[in-house]
Amino acid sequence: MNLTSRKRQNDTSCPEYGCRFIAKRRVCYTLIAVLCVLLPLTLVFSAGLGAARIPAGDVARILLGKLSGNEEAYRGISGGEASIVFELRLPRILCAAFTGAALAAAGVIFQAILQNPLADPYTLGVSTGAAFGASLAIFLNMAAAMALPVPLFALVFAALTLITVLAIAGRGTGLVRSNLIMAGIILSAILQAGVSFIKMASGENVGAIVYWLMGSLSGRSWSDLLLVAPATSVALAAAFAFSRDLNLLSLGSRNAESLGVNVQRARLLYLLLGAAVTACSVSVCGIIGFVGLVVPHLIRFSVTADNRMLLPLASLSGALLLVLADDATRLIGTGEIPVGVLTTLLGGPFFIYIFVRRGGAARE
Repeated sequence: MNLTSRKRQNDTSCPEYGCRFIAKRRVCYTLIAVLCVLLPLTLVFSAGLGAARIPAGDVARILLGKLSGNEEAYRGISGGEASIVFELRLPRILCAAFTGAALAAAGVIFQAILQNPLADPYTLGVSTGAAFGASLAIFLNMAAAMALPVPLFALVFAALTLITVLAIAGRGTGLVRSNLIMAGIILSAILQAGVSFIKMASGENVGAIVYWLMGSLSGRSWSDLLLVAPATSVALAAAFAFSRDLNLLSLGSRNAESLGVNVQRARLLYLLLGAAVTACSVSVCGIIGFVGLVVPHLIRFSVTADNRMLLPLASLSGALLLVLADDATRLIGTGEIPVGVLTTLLGGPFFIYIFVRRGGAARE
């Protein structure tokens, strides 16, 4: 499809496309409204799940009382149940929601600016940088009896990885997508070798590193939420504010420039936004794969490819998906399964489907 036909599809004044465009926008707004209602209900329901089952009505009373400071709202409910809901489960569930939203939105961003349907939040190696930093902190804490903050180390090394990728890709022809992908792959391979070396050096204590790398929301606290929630909220607001430029970037650099977009500046802005939310998510929860690949594709194929609608839809859907996946990990079996394992088991077959479909399209 050429640029002219794409522009006509987005022109509500065109009789041929206007009614279809307006109808699709209404569907998107309806879905956003449904998700805005469904997500809070799911959060309340999820807070009652676990070894100690708590009715949703009691959970709602506890949350209302805690958030308003009115203890009368949950009179008759034991203090232990109130602590379980508000101190143990709620921070974990909210971390899942913000992490899912961040990864899904980052997937939308990277797929648009790299013009690659198989791109995800981990394409540029930011997650591998965070994994290396976290593995290093865990190793030093065990080997040298230090007390290094694992999330901080993960965040710092993720930022350093992004800076290095931008420095490598920016030489010569600038931040073109092929340079970014190649720089991310190369640096990711080097850092992955570093992670493997750290795991080998850890000996019998390697289990702690492996568990973190699998991605888990277990034991997340309010301090973890204070790291991921503000960064995700600010980045998503900024991404949505410039979502028109993201639409134009997905048409290609030349087309975007002809329509008045400063391609280098817009691409750098979205790289920073996507990498920032990815780094914060990975630093708190470890590597949780395929959320940023599966969710944007499902919505793009079934609803809309307009990034102005895709960003909020993907964010809300990603939040809902990861909350439900975390619920499943807490309920399946006697021991808790890392949520990253479950999302990979679900996302792997979807990745194969995307790859096979692209291969078939290339042969036609």
